Amino acid sequence: SWNVLLSFPGFVALIQLLFLPFFPESPPYLLLQKGDKDGCLKAMKQLWGERNYHTEFADMMKEKAVTKGTKILSVPEVLKEPSVSRQLSTLLLLLLSLQLCGLSATANLQENMIPYISLGVAVSEIISTIFCSSIIDRFGRRLLLWGGYLLMALILLLLETSLLLSDQFLWMPYCSVVLIFLFIIAYGIGP
Repeated sequence: SWNVLLSFPGFVALIQLLFLPFFPESPPYLLLQKGDKDGCLKAMKQLWGERNYHTEFADMMKEKAVTKGTKILSVPEVLKEPSVSRQLSTLLLLLLSLQLCGLSATANLQENMIPYISLGVAVSEIISTIFCSSIIDRFGRRLLLWGGYLLMALILLLLETSLLLSDQFLWMPYCSVVLIFLFIIAYGIGP
């Protein structure tokens, strides 16, 4: 029944889709994209409750004034835009590096454990997403990038050590799996 375990992210997405109609649109989206001031204020009230959020609204109005006249690009236009080609290349490289690195194949475990490792990878990605979204405003992107890269380097060093010792200790492949999960969490929090 490993296929049921691997479909867990699909169940989570389905639950999100079911509850999505009950939530308002994002206030910045309503104000900046749609130009709906009343809808923005109503969404802020619904999301944040009865409090004074005029400072946030004023900040969004300033952002709207700054971005006035700026054309919103479609995905194909962004891909063709030369000013963002470096950023897109870097992002693509980072995403492919995790997908193609073969970390889960390095643990030297039996084939029947692979579905559980795949499930663990998915859970690690969920954990990193939740953790990163809760701390990014507090620490900033720069610190998370630096910390993520340092953690990834340390974890890869420990992973290499555990792989070298995997023939001497029976429990060492499981240590490698835990290090792989930690690497994915560090990757999700950082880069």
